[in-house]
Amino acid sequence: ISQLNHPHICTLHDIGTHPSTGSGQATLFLVMEYLAGESLADRLLKGPLPLAQALDVAAQIAEALDAAHKRGIIHRDLKPGNVILTKSGAKILDFGLAKLNAAGPEPAAQSSLQTQDPVTGAGLLLGTVPYMSPEQLQGKDVDARSDVFSFGALLYEMLAGRRAFDADSHAGIVAAILEREPPSLSSVQPVTPPGLDRLVRKCLAKDPEARWQAASDVADELRWLTEGSGSGRSKKMSARRMSLSW
Repeated sequence: ISQLNHPHICTLHDIGTHPSTGSGQATLFLVMEYLAGESLADRLLKGPLPLAQALDVAAQIAEALDAAHKRGIIHRDLKPGNVILTKSGAKILDFGLAKLNAAGPEPAAQSSLQTQDPVTGAGLLLGTVPYMSPEQLQGKDVDARSDVFSFGALLYEMLAGRRAFDADSHAGIVAAILEREPPSLSSVQPVTPPGLDRLVRKCLAKDPEARWQAASDVADELRWLTEGSGSGRSKKMSARRMSLSW
């Protein structure tokens, strides 16, 4: 994780060991970037984010995920509590459950972090249930598309002010993720652009093959939607881009 250098990922500066104080076991510690702000979870207690802010924050998160995925790192625990909103933008943190994808690039030789070793055993269920992908809940091997699903659940909550999948128990939430579709964003927030509703639904597809295949594609779509939600000039640019695509 120390090899990730991105404006929307909390920087890990160093790792170390504090000598034992009598317990007989030393304490490992991380030296991380200091972030002044509030977690997205705390912000959502006040209600959904305004559309323009939600699009901007979501694009930043998607770009950060893309940077991690290109290094072969899957976060596996993306949720509002692991995103900090600062004056300089959103920051993803807590890669404690992260997985190094074997298909990704080899870690740099000078790294002092043993990222090659998996942090979980095969089939072990780890994560935060309301934001876990179907394949993650089933204990299957996951790739970057699992983070895309978690991102979709996160974005849904940012826009709707409620979770995409919720129930009175963990078992109920698991059943909802595996078997049911959340209410459309347009039914919860009528002003939601159709393109944004489609983007979130594609993130939340049960089958990984039906989702966006890369976080970079999601970020591009969000930036394009941001152009259309801004000034009249931006809307004209968006309309021109759409006409050219035809």
